[in-house]
Amino acid sequence: MSKATATAPMNCRISFDRPTDDSLLVRITGNCSIGEDLPSAADVQKQIASDSGIRRITFDTSDLAGWDSGFLTFLIKVIDQCSQNKIEIEKEGLPEGVQRLLALASAVPERKGARRESVRPPFLEQMGQAALDFWSSMRDMLDFIGEAFIAFTRLLSGRARYRRSELFMIIQDCGAQAFPIVSLISLLVGLILAFVGAIQLQMFGAQIYVADLVGIAMIRVMGAIMTGIIMAGRTGASFAAQLGTMQVNEEIDALKTMGISPMEFLVLPRMLALMLMMPLLCLYADLMGILGGLIVGISMLDLGVMEYFAETRRAVSLNNLWIGLFHSAVFGVLVALAGCMRGIQCGRSASAVGDATTSAVVTGIVSIIVATAIITLLCQVLGI
Repeated sequence: MSKATATAPMNCRISFDRPTDDSLLVRITGNCSIGEDLPSAADVQKQIASDSGIRRITFDTSDLAGWDSGFLTFLIKVIDQCSQNKIEIEKEGLPEGVQRLLALASAVPERKGARRESVRPPFLEQMGQAALDFWSSMRDMLDFIGEAFIAFTRLLSGRARYRRSELFMIIQDCGAQAFPIVSLISLLVGLILAFVGAIQLQMFGAQIYVADLVGIAMIRVMGAIMTGIIMAGRTGASFAAQLGTMQVNEEIDALKTMGISPMEFLVLPRMLALMLMMPLLCLYADLMGILGGLIVGISMLDLGVMEYFAETRRAVSLNNLWIGLFHSAVFGVLVALAGCMRGIQCGRSASAVGDATTSAVVTGIVSIIVATAIITLLCQVLGI
């Protein structure tokens, strides 16, 4: 006789009978599809828990109108619960198609480790993995720098193979087309330096020394640093995106297959272009920074144009100019190497191109700051 009934709101319904003392008959009727309100496996579990004498479960689906994967999911949950309670399942009462799918699902057991488990490794393991990753990245960086140096020596000996037309196009891209952004940033940096210096120098009546502050700061280091950071964000990212896209499209692999060195054909022109154009951009940035200081000196400090020019000329020496140009040449090489290296190391997906671009900008800026510290320390030691 029927002991309990659990009814879903739509067509699908399950009911329970006890044909014998140790068996439970699960009768399923209606349309048991995903679009309908399917019964819950918890209903069967409650019925089993209400009587501990149940050792076998059978099914009656003679009045089942329809089923799909939702019905299979319900049955799999019931079978799992019964296997945990050591209850036997008889599947003869199920539709033939359901029996075949259940047999297929249980034929191949789940492979251990197939599911990804999010386990947080210990702190020491994380530190060790970070150290190994850092060592691997440093080794790759040294390998890339060595290959670039070999390509540069081949250029000096006239054996490097690259397209001259591409070199001129890259020079135009990272030279003339970078003038607007370099002009804006350098002018604003000169304005800021002069404004901050003017506030302090006015307290001592030494407004004229704003020209010394802006001139020495821009020509010796600030012009080169700002130009390098601008080119790292503009040109270095562009190099990484270009080479990363070529890596995704397997164009770099095609060059290697044809016996053409990607280091000579792709990296060398970009490195030469930035090495040549960075000193020129630095000179232009110095001029714009001094112009920004002149604007502040005329508008806030009532200084004359010739007076400001004469003080700047007196304060700035050729040593400062050569140091700034040396900074800019080094920054050009570092930005080009960072952009090209991250592009060559790019993965094979679209997201990897974005990661390579971001990494190129970060690597370029960090390299500029570290190189500035080293060059400044050397100048201090040499007394220049």
